[in-house]
Amino acid sequence: MVRHVGMLAVLCLALPGPALGQATGGAPLPKKEPAAAPAPPPAPGSGAPATTTTTATPSSGAAPAKPVPMTADEVNDLKVRTLEERVSDLKEKIFRTKARLMNLQEMVIGGDITTGAKAILVHRNEMGSSFYLESAAYALDGAPIYTKVDVDGDLEKREEFEIFNGRVVPGNHQVSVQLIFRGHGYGVFSYLEGYRFKVQSSYTFSAEPGKVNTIKVVGFEKGGITAELKDRPAVRYDVDTANEEQAPRAPPAAAEGTPK
Repeated sequence: MVRHVGMLAVLCLALPGPALGQATGGAPLPKKEPAAAPAPPPAPGSGAPATTTTTATPSSGAAPAKPVPMTADEVNDLKVRTLEERVSDLKEKIFRTKARLMNLQEMVIGGDITTGAKAILVHRNEMGSSFYLESAAYALDGAPIYTKVDVDGDLEKREEFEIFNGRVVPGNHQVSVQLIFRGHGYGVFSYLEGYRFKVQSSYTFSAEPGKVNTIKVVGFEKGGITAELKDRPAVRYDVDTANEEQAPRAPPAAAEGTPK
């Protein structure tokens, strides 16, 4: 027994580990893998972060989202908003136009009370029953001062009324008038029904300091019974000038305007 043990010890010293395992009938010992070398630290001053985070972003070639169709209510709301914006723009333009006209009127018609002149404009209708006054428009030096469209006879039935009474700058001024008549025919003149006659005229007067200029704009029929009805509508200007101290007025001078 001692002899066998001694021989086994000699074999263990002479043979390597794997052979010893095979000789003894045991499994070979596992090999140890070398440890991985640690990652080198970032170089000083490189600014590299200690950790890196990756964020997924959509590809640039992705298909765009399809627009969502508008409902009927949304379409109607859009139309309403568009109309409201247009109305607001129109109101703003009208306001600016009125402001410019007011400024023009103040510059032309304004004047010093003590040194300025005064103008009075009067409308008078002397047309016969064959003509019905539908509208009247007056301007002084280009600035509108009166515009009226007949409604249920509120213009046609007024034979005479004042349209302007105020001070003006001394010098020349121009009165412009446009009258529109509708034919009112009967009997042999029934063909006048539906016809409209536009009379445009202007008159220039001189305003003197301390004077009152009264201009009566008269619509009348010219030519008498021998003139054709279509040629009869006309305008004349009856002018009266007096001192502001209410001195006796001179007889009015008739100045007939030429229809345009």
